[in-house]
Amino acid sequence: MRAPGFWSRPKPDWRARLLSPLGALYAKGTARRLARGTPQKMPVPVICVGNINAGGTGKTPTVIAVAERLRDAFHAPHIVSRGYGGTETGPLEVNPTSHSAARVGDEPLLLSAFARMWVARDRAAGARAAIEAGATAIILDDGFQNPSLAYDLSIVVVDAETGFGNGLCLPAGPLREPAAVGLARADLLLSIGDDAAQARFNDTPLPNRLTHLRARLEPLQTGMPWAGMNVIAFAGIGRPEKFFDTLRGLGVNLMRTEALGDHEKLSTAFLTRLERDARAMGAQLVTTEKDAARLPAAFRSKVTTLPVRLQFEDATALDTALAALPDTKQAT
Repeated sequence: MRAPGFWSRPKPDWRARLLSPLGALYAKGTARRLARGTPQKMPVPVICVGNINAGGTGKTPTVIAVAERLRDAFHAPHIVSRGYGGTETGPLEVNPTSHSAARVGDEPLLLSAFARMWVARDRAAGARAAIEAGATAIILDDGFQNPSLAYDLSIVVVDAETGFGNGLCLPAGPLREPAAVGLARADLLLSIGDDAAQARFNDTPLPNRLTHLRARLEPLQTGMPWAGMNVIAFAGIGRPEKFFDTLRGLGVNLMRTEALGDHEKLSTAFLTRLERDARAMGAQLVTTEKDAARLPAAFRSKVTTLPVRLQFEDATALDTALAALPDTKQAT
């Protein structure tokens, strides 16, 4: 599904106000679930990369960045995810050569290229399986509102462009819990966006104790001659427009865009139509890394992927927080 436009408005409109009693109930449900949980402490550090907003905020590139930094510090990081969009309940280690996005989810399939990856509806069971397999640190992809694990470091990711939207909880707004409540539990807040978006987000009131990092998504240099290329682009991420804007910034001739719902299935009929249109226009089909994980095998060689990576304004606070984690590298 696509997020309703009124969610991103700075103030609630009549639709949001009408739905606000349901949003209040949703917030109470989240608070009740967290209060009743018994977080399990793992023998290795657990880093939660989560969000307060529903939908895409940039968690996946943040998980990749954290995994790379832990590996640079001689950790053996494993990633644990619920596997949203997949049928597997786990715990199961993702094998990118034999598992499909339909089974394990598109984000786990993508992340398995950067670290050993586990899907598990029971996140604590997934963490234990990863530790038994040699993990010296666990990165939890999402789960900030899940009470099953105790976290040594919690990173909340937010899209600087939309911030916390109209400030209301689902379905009146984009939040899983009130922003002030969630930020009170976080150790780091990472806002992702360009300079203009970051400047607007700077007006958002934040707890004084909360360390705020800033980063932007930059295309990975692959040698692809993007400038002047005729492109039909499609994306099923939280905000497809961000992907299309990135392509425009590379100088492509964006002939058509297809904005899909987050994690939306890529049907053969849809892709065949796009392929036919691209051939008629002399255009190349282009999508995101996450969407590419959902492509049927017959289309993988026909669609070009634009990878993006996180570029921090200043990553000192993140590196300091990771360095302060308990050292378990000698334990396995």
